[in-house]
Amino acid sequence: MATSNPDVPAAQSVVPVTDPPGLSVIEASKRRAAYRAVEDHFDTSYKYIGIGSGSTVVYVVEAIAAKGREVTLKMVFIPTGDQSKQLIIEAGLPLGSIDSLPPVEVGHTKMDGVSALEVATGLQDLGLKGKRQSLDVAFDGADEIDEELNCIKGGGACLFQEKLVATAAKKFICVADSRKLQPRLLTKWKTIPIEIAPFAAPTIKRILITLGSPDPVIRQGGSAKAGPVVTDNGMWIMDAPFPPLVLASDLRHGDHGDGEHGTWEVHHLGRRLKRIVGVLEVGLFHGRNGFQVASAGEEGGGQKPVAAYFGMENGEVEVRNAAFDKHGSKSRP
Repeated sequence: MATSNPDVPAAQSVVPVTDPPGLSVIEASKRRAAYRAVEDHFDTSYKYIGIGSGSTVVYVVEAIAAKGREVTLKMVFIPTGDQSKQLIIEAGLPLGSIDSLPPVEVGHTKMDGVSALEVATGLQDLGLKGKRQSLDVAFDGADEIDEELNCIKGGGACLFQEKLVATAAKKFICVADSRKLQPRLLTKWKTIPIEIAPFAAPTIKRILITLGSPDPVIRQGGSAKAGPVVTDNGMWIMDAPFPPLVLASDLRHGDHGDGEHGTWEVHHLGRRLKRIVGVLEVGLFHGRNGFQVASAGEEGGGQKPVAAYFGMENGEVEVRNAAFDKHGSKSRP
């Protein structure tokens, strides 16, 4: 279960934020949460910063840019999609990409004619051992967050790249308004976004129905676009409704949360959906956070945030920190 921040009372704002005139209560709450999250988790020594998608992240970028170019020009900002890419560019922040993170050098290899040929043909790897730089931090929003900081993401159709960036970060920080915080997932946000290959859509829909999703549908573009939404990766989004997802602590004797008794535990459902052929990614962010991955001695980060910041309608910012339990951390990827 997530815990409140023991060091900074949730009712206090670390950075005084003067709201621009005309900003709605909800937008002002998002902005305050974003500034607080940046103040707590952005360090001037960082090199690689992940920037997510959605309306709340606009204020994260604003808060980072306010640190000044003398700070941000030393950094590289990694987007989760075209929207966040444009945010980074418009804010004057140095733009990078998740696939261009440099490798971590482990030792040096002396180059001569033979070794150069072996590198060119893939027989030698320059001693880099396949490891790449991790992001120091990634900031992103969510469509819904439960009390253990499991998230539903993908309302903006960027879930694959969002998960790619989150799992490349040492710590993933979620920023949202108070409406997104619910006891269990699928309380108010009723569907799980799933990014799929278009040709696999009929098969995936049939499988989802057998798993207990009553009416999975392909997301349509609405009045601005005829036909399905096409993601940045050339895929479709299928929105699959399920009953509210339970936590492991909710399960009764004999119910494993694997759908057999009509209940799905977050982690079980996330892993089951990912195994469907034709699914690129699932909009459930579950399992481990970055601190748990590091504790297990593994590379990269986790799907779950280490902290979530919620802008409340009364002007306060509520902070939920992940309750860290390193036991069994290798068993829940």
